[in-house]
Amino acid sequence: MRLKCLGCDALARIVYLCAAQSSHIVDVELFQLGLHNDPSDLRARLQEQIDATTGQGYDAIVLAYGLCGQATTGLIARDIPLVIPRAHDCITLFLGDRERYKDEFENNPGTFWYTLDYIERKDSAGTALSLGSGLDTDINAIYDEYVEKYGVDNADYLMEVMGAWQSHYQRAVFIDMGVGDGAAVEAVAQSEATRRGWIFERVTGDLVLIRRLLAGDWGTDFLSLEPGQQITMSYDDNVIGCLKHDQDGG
Repeated sequence: MRLKCLGCDALARIVYLCAAQSSHIVDVELFQLGLHNDPSDLRARLQEQIDATTGQGYDAIVLAYGLCGQATTGLIARDIPLVIPRAHDCITLFLGDRERYKDEFENNPGTFWYTLDYIERKDSAGTALSLGSGLDTDINAIYDEYVEKYGVDNADYLMEVMGAWQSHYQRAVFIDMGVGDGAAVEAVAQSEATRRGWIFERVTGDLVLIRRLLAGDWGTDFLSLEPGQQITMSYDDNVIGCLKHDQDGG
């Protein structure tokens, strides 16, 4: 098969690695990290590229994204299948399993996640230092607003003074994907945990979802849309579903 992969910079190393290992031809296009902070904008960018791939000879488009703040909700498959992991966000893709993510989310909701690609590629002018848990979108929005108005250093100071980090988070986790040297990022995560009085943990990530996505091994952990279908939220353990796109409705 010839696949077009649209993915996030936060997954750069593992996407390129799994693309190189795939038995299929995989063309990779990555989008700037942090675009999911404006879901409608990211959705429009992704749909534009899906539309631009029409008639280009691909067998399928695969998305190295999760639901990502509903940014992928509403995307429409055009002339070829569109495949996406059943994942809330990229943390699921780093951990490699919906159930593992669910356990973490339920048992340790106040977690800041650190990964090599995210730290390497983050926009220091407007992207938080780590991946916050999905429960705390409000606190992350406040931080992003402070960064925009006052800069990173002042935003960090204000959050510390208000005790905002401590009231929402208790744990810092470095996910080791086994790709690249993550020692410096792990040290950052450990330092932040010490400074803020959090628990620090190091966990081993799993490439399985990205590897299967790019290998064409699309089982129950993936949603495969046929041409004309649209991604929807499922509000259950499947995370996402699909329906026939209403051409008259837009």
